[in-house]
Amino acid sequence: MGTRKIRKTRKKVIALSGALAVVGGVIGTAAAFGTGAQDRPRIEASKDRLTVPVSGGRAVVDLTSLAVRARADDGRSWQLSAPATGSLGPAGRVSVHGGRATWGYARQGLTVTASTSGGRLVVSVHSDRRTTLNWPVTGTDPATRELQIPRGEGLSVPVADQWWNSASAGLAGTEAGMSDGLTMPFWGTSMSAEHGASYLVPSDIGTTLKFVSARGRLHTETEHRFSPQESTTDYTVAFALTDGSPVAAARDYRAWLQDHGGITTLREKIARNPEVGKLVGAFHAYTWGQARTSEGVRRLRQLGVDRMWIGYDADDSPMDRAAVSLAERSGYLVGPYDSWANAQDPASADTSVSKWPAPVWQDACVHGADGKIVTGFGGRGCYVSSEALRRAEPSRHYLADRTREMTANGATSYFLDVDAAGELFTDRSPAHPMTQAQDRRNRLARMGWLSGDRKLVLGSESAGSWANGVLSFSHGSGTPVDDRLWKLERDRTAWGGYAPAGAPAIFFKPVRLPADVAKAMYDPRYRVPLYQTVLHDSVISTERWELSWSKLPDQSRTRALLAMLYNVPLNLVLDKSELDRHGAQIAELQKYFGPLHKAAATRPMTGFRWLTPDHLVQRTTFGDGALTVTANFSTTSYKGLPAGCSDAVVDGGKVRRLCPKGL
Repeated sequence: MGTRKIRKTRKKVIALSGALAVVGGVIGTAAAFGTGAQDRPRIEASKDRLTVPVSGGRAVVDLTSLAVRARADDGRSWQLSAPATGSLGPAGRVSVHGGRATWGYARQGLTVTASTSGGRLVVSVHSDRRTTLNWPVTGTDPATRELQIPRGEGLSVPVADQWWNSASAGLAGTEAGMSDGLTMPFWGTSMSAEHGASYLVPSDIGTTLKFVSARGRLHTETEHRFSPQESTTDYTVAFALTDGSPVAAARDYRAWLQDHGGITTLREKIARNPEVGKLVGAFHAYTWGQARTSEGVRRLRQLGVDRMWIGYDADDSPMDRAAVSLAERSGYLVGPYDSWANAQDPASADTSVSKWPAPVWQDACVHGADGKIVTGFGGRGCYVSSEALRRAEPSRHYLADRTREMTANGATSYFLDVDAAGELFTDRSPAHPMTQAQDRRNRLARMGWLSGDRKLVLGSESAGSWANGVLSFSHGSGTPVDDRLWKLERDRTAWGGYAPAGAPAIFFKPVRLPADVAKAMYDPRYRVPLYQTVLHDSVISTERWELSWSKLPDQSRTRALLAMLYNVPLNLVLDKSELDRHGAQIAELQKYFGPLHKAAATRPMTGFRWLTPDHLVQRTTFGDGALTVTANFSTTSYKGLPAGCSDAVVDGGKVRRLCPKGL
């Protein structure tokens, strides 16, 4: 997303409402891990080594290099982190007080604190200088088998796999920002069926995870950039020993969020706004032409679709009040697309959502360190400073007026593009200076205002976990995007453009992905539900809007099975011809999905496992037996489950089977 559009909001100053607090760029309700008196196991320090008790064993820190080694209670030992890359210089004297050990590296201007919190080794590094630290370096132990990364929904990558180490996989040699390149700020490693590690980085802004291939094996290297100007002077990493499950690191991150007040459940959101409940059992669809009219709503009802989130792009043909009213009476949710991220010259803007009242263009544009305006997405206009809009809102009401206009047809939902995706800016404009941390606080506040004060069922793009308190759904967090996808989408001949107006080819033209891209994104052997393990009972997640279910016919069957396995909706695009071609199949899939989602949407995902060595038969569980789903992605049957089918059991009842057809 990001090529889309913008409008106005209301006289009230936007306030944070139900948002996950973000303090100084650190995710959570506090800027650091707390260590109470009851949570202070004994730390042992020697001249060059620190031994810290953790759940399941001990972590041993080499003070000369910051290498970290795990020693499990069963005697197993492995490397949690190789030494920091580059010279740290000599370590200063270590002091232990109040359950914390502190030392420094004077040459680099680093002060380090280590403690135990929540059964984890927590290492915090502080520097008032503009400098970098390349640490931890993880996955280098020869016993490491797999690396789990929250790219979109999640991947578990075999570190010694020849293809994943090659350029064909598109991973080795790349990097991802912890705040914007991953959906959640953690990663994990698996050593065996009994051992693994989790790495959490609450200080995600200014931190980058790099994927490195050395001697035919993948590992990660983490870089943090300390900057007083960016408020990134503190860097925290929490290490935990796990049971080696491919979702163990996600379970650890969920536990950390819960301990820090960082998960708002769908049950809570429904209690505050019953309209959120209409998301339960619903597929999602962006509509064009007839599909966004009363006739289109009636067509969905006739097909037997009983729940649907209906969105529409910001163009000159929004859903009218009659269509919205009929959709609401049918149990559907309706919401417009909007974006507050782009501004263009109103005289030549290519979309209505980029047209703002004067003087937003150009006074509210983000400015770079060189003093120049930062060009907007796709070379269009400029990126709009959230700080400029925040300061203007009490007197100019840009956001209040815009939102009121966009929902004048009675829509009770809203899709705000970009805001939750983690693309944060430093604004050097003297009129509205802003750090990335302030940008995120601004976005949280205005999203919290939309979902809280305005009572809109709010969604955003590829929502980071930090935004779960203010959103009910996320479009894009289900997609493990390969960077090569963006190049494909820019090829208008192959991918399709924005014509014809009633059914843009960019959404409706079927595309066949290159084999390597398809494997990196959709091969079920490497897909793991990290996002669902953390946030299933908080945020309803789908794939990206331009990757609708019918856009990729070769992956349509796999994607339908993944949706049922993860208990998440399909994201569709609809017009009359799409309903003519695929309406019956969409209705069949939604009829199967609806009862499963109603049983488990407000329950956490409590289990995921591979049932076969090739990882092609998988099982998920939700709540305390509320739902169990088994999916067979292989070409042969498994214990009576045919290839290409899924079995679901709700509350211990009868088996419900789905064998989706490909497109």
